[in-house]
Amino acid sequence: MKITTQIIDELPLLASKKKKEHSAFFKQIAGKNQNKIDEAFHLLHDQVFDEIDCLDCGNCCKSLGPRITDADVRRISTALKIKPSELTIKYLRLDEDGDYIFKQMPCPFLNNDNLCQIYENRPRACREYPHTDRRRMHQILDVTLKNASTCPAVFEIIERLKSSGI
Repeated sequence: MKITTQIIDELPLLASKKKKEHSAFFKQIAGKNQNKIDEAFHLLHDQVFDEIDCLDCGNCCKSLGPRITDADVRRISTALKIKPSELTIKYLRLDEDGDYIFKQMPCPFLNNDNLCQIYENRPRACREYPHTDRRRMHQILDVTLKNASTCPAVFEIIERLKSSGI
């Protein structure tokens, strides 16, 4: 599936229209066998990401502010060959929860071609996004529902999951 600007622009509205349906579906599967839920998500995660190239989108890097841990600061600053304090001053701010996030979005390390300048050393939150391949998916169905408005792959995974027979 080729991600187009139109798909990205329409995704928040489409996800909003489907939110009740997706939410009801998640409530329905929440009580099912956790391993089956994980298996279904993981299978669809692999299928969808074989079809979708994140570089066609980059919406997460353009709109979501990941939590930056102290370990992330050390790893990124080492890769950039700057002091952690310099990275913090130049690129980060504390949010209302006391977590570091980027001062601005899109991500300051995102290139115009959607390539990440620090990809090998990107924050853990970026490495794990969109979380559709993690264990115990039943615990983060609310996060998955939210991510469907940002990530076309997540939206597609949910749509396919509904017809998967889980």
